[in-house]
Amino acid sequence: RGVRVIELDIWPNSEKDDVHVLHGGTLTAPVTLLKCLSSIKEYAFVSSDFPVVITLEDHLTPDLQAKAANMITETLGDILFTPGPEVFKEFPSLETLKKRIIISTKPPKDYTEAKEDKDKENDSKSDKADDEVAMKKAEPHENKPKQKKAPEYKRLIAIHAGKPKGGLDECLEVDPEKVRRLSLSELELEKAAETHGKQIVRFTQRNMLRVYPKGIRVDSSNYNPMIAWLHGAQMVAFNMQGCDKHLWLMHGMFKANGQCGYVKKPDFLLNTNEIFDPEVKHSEKTILKVTVYLGEGWYYDFDHTHFDSYSPPDFYVKVGIAGVPADKQMTKSKIVEDSWVPSWNQEFEFHLTMPQLALLRIKVHEYDMSKKDDFAGQTCLPVSEIRSGIRAVPLMDKKGDKYNNVKLLMRF
Repeated sequence: RGVRVIELDIWPNSEKDDVHVLHGGTLTAPVTLLKCLSSIKEYAFVSSDFPVVITLEDHLTPDLQAKAANMITETLGDILFTPGPEVFKEFPSLETLKKRIIISTKPPKDYTEAKEDKDKENDSKSDKADDEVAMKKAEPHENKPKQKKAPEYKRLIAIHAGKPKGGLDECLEVDPEKVRRLSLSELELEKAAETHGKQIVRFTQRNMLRVYPKGIRVDSSNYNPMIAWLHGAQMVAFNMQGCDKHLWLMHGMFKANGQCGYVKKPDFLLNTNEIFDPEVKHSEKTILKVTVYLGEGWYYDFDHTHFDSYSPPDFYVKVGIAGVPADKQMTKSKIVEDSWVPSWNQEFEFHLTMPQLALLRIKVHEYDMSKKDDFAGQTCLPVSEIRSGIRAVPLMDKKGDKYNNVKLLMRF
């Protein structure tokens, strides 16, 4: 699919002697870390030479961190990018990182740091805890041998992650001496965007922001990525195993730039002199006119009774824009009855304030009077890369795979 960032949620196995990848606390079957790393190495550069980032959600003990580090080093070999002891003042260019795999996670704390953090946490929970109780809490730590962090593991981390203690202002602080990665859930981002929109944009001009689906999406559904892209987030994490309109938007966005898996942010998000304010409504920049002439290919790609048992299908097209709130809309064509090669000849017009972030959504349905309309194909195209003229536009199935023959004849 061209995905360039993948997260591995790593845990000790039941015997505590190996590393498993699984969604903790759920019924997902574990997979060994070694198997995941081997698979990533095999497929990382099939669709693009540009770097792949592995983000680790780490639940390991120091000895298993050391074991994981050895697995990563031995399995990935020369394609693993190891930064050395320095912390980056700015991230290296994508060109210099071609065919490299990069590790991103929180640097492990040593025993002393972890204990100090725990003590501070205990203090903040209750100022009234009596001394005897506090001593009892501390005793198990004091009796344990000091655990050292795994230096091999720490050396592998090229993109340092972490959420500073404190509020949003601390989280979004820009350090001129180093760059880092901050992760926010979709809900945390929505909340932050209401009060700290410009600060988020400023943060993402030097640092990486990763946004991930909220934990209750147990059905592998997804969220609207537009709010994250509008605020400059570089890593907008998705559940790839489902199929929904938001996943189609993701596919559409990354059809741009030759489908290499990376798309340059619009210039207005990179301007350091005047920080972009996502809350400000902008004036119209572009008018996009879309004419849908006709469609074909269903007769060859579908069983002839797939849509209707006794007659040819009744197709209609939905055409619309996904983008900033001012640009968002969806329109619908007439229904062409009883035809495998429907001809609509309809023009739609879209007035866009931010064409750089606009995606053209196209869906075909088969009208059904008695039950839900049947899905008959979709695609999503980045407006910034659409060229004027008459085009044959191939349609995809729900998972984003291209049909063999189904296409629309359109004019832009």
